[in-house]
Amino acid sequence: MRQQESFFGEQELVLIYIAKRLREAKKVEDMFDAANLEYLVEPDRYRGGVLFVRELIGAFFYVAEAQEEAARSCLLAARIKPYEPL
Repeated sequence: MRQQESFFGEQELVLIYIAKRLREAKKVEDMFDAANLEYLVEPDRYRGGVLFVRELIGAFFYVAEAQEEAARSCLLAARIKPYEPL
C-alpha cells in the first residue's frame, strides 16, 4: 500500500526503483499493492540521455529495509530491473 513518509517514522528507507514514465510507475504501484508491500513514491530528478544528458523527473519508489527483498523479488518476477546503487 502506498504510504506517506510519516508512516515510516524512523525506519530506514531503501530506493528500490525509479520509474521514468507514468505507465511504468502505475505498473509498479499495482504490483506492490497486489503483493501487500508498504512503499513511498516521491517525484525527484535523475540524469538521463546518452548524447544529450539532461535532468528529468521520475517517480522514486522506496520501501523499508525489512521489505527490500520482497520488493526486489516482486520486480524481478515481472522482469523489471530494480535500482542498483553505484
